[in-house]
Amino acid sequence: MPFEFNRAAIPEVVVIRPRLIRDGRGFFMESYKRSDFAAHGIGEIFVQSNHSRSVTGILRGLHYQKHPKAQGKLVRTVFGEVFDVAVDLRRGSPTYGQWVGLTLSARDATMIYIPAGFAHGFCVVSEEAEVLYMTTEEYTPAEEAGVVWNDPDLAIDWPVTEPMLSERDRDWPRLRDAQNNFDYAPGPLPAH
Repeated sequence: MPFEFNRAAIPEVVVIRPRLIRDGRGFFMESYKRSDFAAHGIGEIFVQSNHSRSVTGILRGLHYQKHPKAQGKLVRTVFGEVFDVAVDLRRGSPTYGQWVGLTLSARDATMIYIPAGFAHGFCVVSEEAEVLYMTTEEYTPAEEAGVVWNDPDLAIDWPVTEPMLSERDRDWPRLRDAQNNFDYAPGPLPAH
């Protein structure tokens, strides 16, 4: 199998490690295979792909789209390294307001799947980084929302204290004041 799937501390978030085949020419990997992902509980269809380039200290996030255009995301770094974060926004969830974070590096091609109902953000920790992510819904400005990166109720342990932010990201509300229409629906998790 070309992928290893592991649940994060918030079990709906999945860390995915592809198998890299290296030789003197470089490497080859499968970055997505619908049948393997579906067999491990990620059955959504991805409909949009986004690519960003940023320099060290840039923080993008914490972003999400509300229903009916809520997005699941499959995120990977294709150049450099970022600290990537997912925050549970689902009211009634046992992990509501909690976050998971991990380093995504182009060196090992680790990916993270973040389902709808979570805010997403990342901070560049290398000199430069390029992030590629696929989404399960197209970008819809009317449903765009966010949570401020340094919300004290979240207490995210970012690797920077004074990141470079867009004006929009600087002005997002705290989670307790954010527009949020996600509710937790308990159910069994697929085996990994």
